[in-house]
Amino acid sequence: MKPLWEQIIDQPVALIIVVVLIIVAIALSIQLSRVRRQMSEAREAHQQSEHELARSRHDQELQHQRLEQAESRAAELTEQLRELERRVEYWRNQASTLEQRSATLEAEKQSEHNRAESLVREREELRVRRDELSASLEAARVKLREQDVTIDKERKATTEKLELLERNRDALKHEFENLANRIFEQKSEHFSKQTRTSLDSLLNPFRDQIQDFRKRVEDVYTTETKDRQALRSEIKSLQDLNRQITEEAANLTRALKGDKKIQGNWGELILERVLEKSGLRKGVEYDTQGSYRDGDGQLLRPDVVVHLPDQRNLIIDSKVSLLAYQQWVTEEDEIERENHLKAHVEAVRQHIRTLSEKDYSQLNGLHSPDFVLLFMPIEPAFVAAFQYDENLFAEAFEKKIIVVTPTTLLATLRTIENIWRYERQSQNARKIADRAGAVYDKLRVFVEAMERMGSQIQTVQTTYDGAMNTLTRGRGNLISQASKFVELGVRVKKELPRTITEQADAGGEDDDTPAALDRQSDEAPAGAGAEPGGAEGHDPSTAQDSQDEPSGEHEENDDVLKD
Repeated sequence: MKPLWEQIIDQPVALIIVVVLIIVAIALSIQLSRVRRQMSEAREAHQQSEHELARSRHDQELQHQRLEQAESRAAELTEQLRELERRVEYWRNQASTLEQRSATLEAEKQSEHNRAESLVREREELRVRRDELSASLEAARVKLREQDVTIDKERKATTEKLELLERNRDALKHEFENLANRIFEQKSEHFSKQTRTSLDSLLNPFRDQIQDFRKRVEDVYTTETKDRQALRSEIKSLQDLNRQITEEAANLTRALKGDKKIQGNWGELILERVLEKSGLRKGVEYDTQGSYRDGDGQLLRPDVVVHLPDQRNLIIDSKVSLLAYQQWVTEEDEIERENHLKAHVEAVRQHIRTLSEKDYSQLNGLHSPDFVLLFMPIEPAFVAAFQYDENLFAEAFEKKIIVVTPTTLLATLRTIENIWRYERQSQNARKIADRAGAVYDKLRVFVEAMERMGSQIQTVQTTYDGAMNTLTRGRGNLISQASKFVELGVRVKKELPRTITEQADAGGEDDDTPAALDRQSDEAPAGAGAEPGGAEGHDPSTAQDSQDEPSGEHEENDDVLKD
């Protein structure tokens, strides 16, 4: 029996089939080796992407830790800022308290006056510096808030990116599984190209996002470092300013605590400024440092006496209680602060008791109410005392003392200034009313005189008309008869005016008979006497009175014109 290969050789068809099978097997082995090589390359790419993913996750964990450290640092800085704000507020309160003590040495020696002025100028400079630092602190606070917002946004963006990476990892895993299945299923070059394209489309956005995230994190750390350095410099400046304010406050406090007379002068100065702002006039609506005697003959000098309408007065006395209050403000121990506050309240109570014993309301020459105003120039000292002892105000009121501060006193003085304004308006209104009455009386006299003058003018006009009628009108009037004399040859130096003769010619027809002339001559005197008599009222005494009246009327008219 022949071997198998000899049988195959003997049969050409079988030989061809075997050759074809061998070629197919070789081709399959080549294709299989190519597929295996592609799978190994894909596995290497997958391992490389897994390695990059692990490294990026590690970087993200580091970034997350850094963000947590930054948050903790920001919280510490926020707490420090709050502490600084509290200290700034404390020193601001101190500064506001010291502002009210800045004008204490104006009435003293020239050296003390110069020192007070220098302290005031330095205080203004410190106030400007404080405002600038407050503005810088506010700007730093705003920047910190902006950084907090930016960090929150970055944290949210990082969380979203982590979630995106997780989703991308799951998507990559799913795509790798599909890729392996497609490799084993399709075994073609087309699948290889499609796989490469899919990997590029998935990995390129991830790579871009990683680079963008790294750049943003670097920018955040750079900005945070710069802001931290700026904040450190501002905090140092604020510390220096607080130290300077402390030194100046100590100097001013020592100057005020050194002499009670200086404290009193400072309180009176603040009171004088409040009076100036109220609108009242010194020497008119109020007087300072006046001397009065009480019922026992004792001489008293109240600080201010405010004058009210109706001869009333209001007394104001300034009292400064500074030593115990300053110790209460600067003391840090709570027990000692309590003791100093009690001493401050007792000092205020002693001022109330002393002022009540003077009994300013009984001074000779003053009509004061039963109460006296005790002026405390330091409002925080007033608030501290009356908040600690709520019965202190009632005790003062029982002793007829009302404690006021610059704010409440200014409101009271403004009210008094309005009362004076209304009083002046009322007085002017009364003067105007009196003057109007006098003008009205003079006007009445003038009108009556004008009425009498009109009556007299009317009487004169009536008399004139009667005389002219006799002269020019009617038959046989005097002008016509006189003209007849000229016509008859009587010589005259100058003829009568033509207007009169024409008026007489138009008066009536001429009558030249002797009877008519006699009748006209008889009627003329009677008419002439009747007209004046009617004009004068047919009473000689009345005529005499009418002649006497004008002189008195002229005198009254002269008085009216003079007024």
